[in-house]
Amino acid sequence: MLKQNIFDQLPSELPQELFQNLCIGQNIRVERILSKGHSSPDVGWYDQDENEWVMVLEGHAILGFEDGKEVEMLKGDHLNIPAHCKHKVSWTDPQQTTVWLAVFYQ
Repeated sequence: MLKQNIFDQLPSELPQELFQNLCIGQNIRVERILSKGHSSPDVGWYDQDENEWVMVLEGHAILGFEDGKEVEMLKGDHLNIPAHCKHKVSWTDPQQTTVWLAVFYQ
């Protein structure tokens, strides 16, 4: 058992989004995502086989969905995204690191 803190080892520079698995189980994966001015590519969507519960622990972001809906995510906001619900990160704050906690589950 190793105690860790989700806010430890935040890099000062983020040339690309950083995805780190924190815990992996049989039907679950917990991930820390760090973004700073990053967004998904203009073409294509995340279309995942698993559900994703995501929370912004620090920072600010906007998620876009295939149906045109956008959801602004502020510190403490969380959202459940069902499997195969096409989505993308439209925007993250370029002035501060956005720290996400994502739980992927069946």
